[in-house]
Amino acid sequence: MYCYNCGCELTEQSFCTSCGADVGLYKKIMATSNLYYNRGLEQASVRDMSGAIVSLRQSLKFNKANIDARNLLGLVYFETGEVVSALSEWVISKNLKPKKNIADDYIDRLQSNSARLEAMNTTIKKFNISLDYCLAGSKDLAIIQLKKVLSANSRYLKAHQLLALLYLDAGQLEAAEKELKRALEIDKSNTITLTYLKEIEGRLSEDDGVKYTKKNQDSIRYQADNEIIIQPINSRDNKHYGVRAVLNLIVGLVAGAAAVYFLVIPGVESKTKSKAQEAIVQISSESDAKSAKIKELESKIEGLEKERELLGERLDGNDGTLAVINALINTANLYLINPNDTTNITKSLEEVTEKVDLEGSSEEFKGLYNTLIGLLGGNLSASYFADGLELFRAENYEGAINSFKKATIYKPDDTDAWYYLAQSYANFDDKEKALETLEAIIEKFPNTEAARRAQRDIEGLSS
Repeated sequence: MYCYNCGCELTEQSFCTSCGADVGLYKKIMATSNLYYNRGLEQASVRDMSGAIVSLRQSLKFNKANIDARNLLGLVYFETGEVVSALSEWVISKNLKPKKNIADDYIDRLQSNSARLEAMNTTIKKFNISLDYCLAGSKDLAIIQLKKVLSANSRYLKAHQLLALLYLDAGQLEAAEKELKRALEIDKSNTITLTYLKEIEGRLSEDDGVKYTKKNQDSIRYQADNEIIIQPINSRDNKHYGVRAVLNLIVGLVAGAAAVYFLVIPGVESKTKSKAQEAIVQISSESDAKSAKIKELESKIEGLEKERELLGERLDGNDGTLAVINALINTANLYLINPNDTTNITKSLEEVTEKVDLEGSSEEFKGLYNTLIGLLGGNLSASYFADGLELFRAENYEGAINSFKKATIYKPDDTDAWYYLAQSYANFDDKEKALETLEAIIEKFPNTEAARRAQRDIEGLSS
């Protein structure tokens, strides 16, 4: 462990023997970070991925420069199918420690196998399409899409969980349970997985059985549900066999023949005609029903075609969501491949900034975006500030406003950009925006010369 003040190696003392700085609390913070890292390592080794993520995040709260914890967190994310989150952690790790960092190997392995990287990118797209299907109510299509996702990446935890949820909604409890067991093989303590399993256990019940028993020799007793049914067994006394039985048989045959001739045959003819008429009516009604069914199916097919076209457009990125994610990953790749190629990198980052909606983005997306802004935003801000200053001097205040706005986006702490933005609004006769910007300077940079200058300008505009 090294001193935070002078960088010298620390001893067992609570102060630095080189510069005298008090390092007692610093040592405790570092030790706590390492404690959470070791706990996360143990949890990851027994596939308690959810617990490992919590522990490793806690470790990074105490020491964001804990490279081992950050790299391990990336591996845990990667193991659960969260490639973007894993890449985000490794990019941050590489920037904190550019040399002798195993994160370089992880990133190189992803980049060296372009087919695998493309497959992972495709699984993310297909998973998002599955979510769209669910929102649109097309659950069968979502199931098909999720199966494709898992065939490409069988360790995508969220895909297993969503597929299990769809099976559970459809009443396919055994299929849902199978998917959740596969999810447990990836992360054995995931709260969502365990919650779904508990729901399945509550729905499953034993099949109702039927028990048969014999009582004496005259009847059969059996139980169905809560009812007991007794069925008698027909029996005959052997004494009744003989002459009387033969006479009864002859009389029965004669009576039967007479009944057939006088009663049955006319009835059969009438019944046959009636049945024929009923069959004609039934065939006609079935034909009408099939025609209606065909029209209904044709209507559904037309609706599915429209839905397929809509989802195809979303897959192409027309709604912006997938396009922004791909653009951000592309920017990160450009930076990792050649950090000195500032022209292409900043151009790619600008495309992301123009389309991004941070409020509706995931935490992982925000983390990677803010990291790239921190690394590259300074150059973009300086460029836009220079453009804005030139336009301001040429009295093109509308153009200056656009340039200074972008400068503040890429470098939020640039007080000069904020001040010139306010001046541009004032010269553009937008007094309300000018006052709003000056008040923002006072709020963002209190007790600074910029805040005092802004206060004077507010008084000047208000008078």
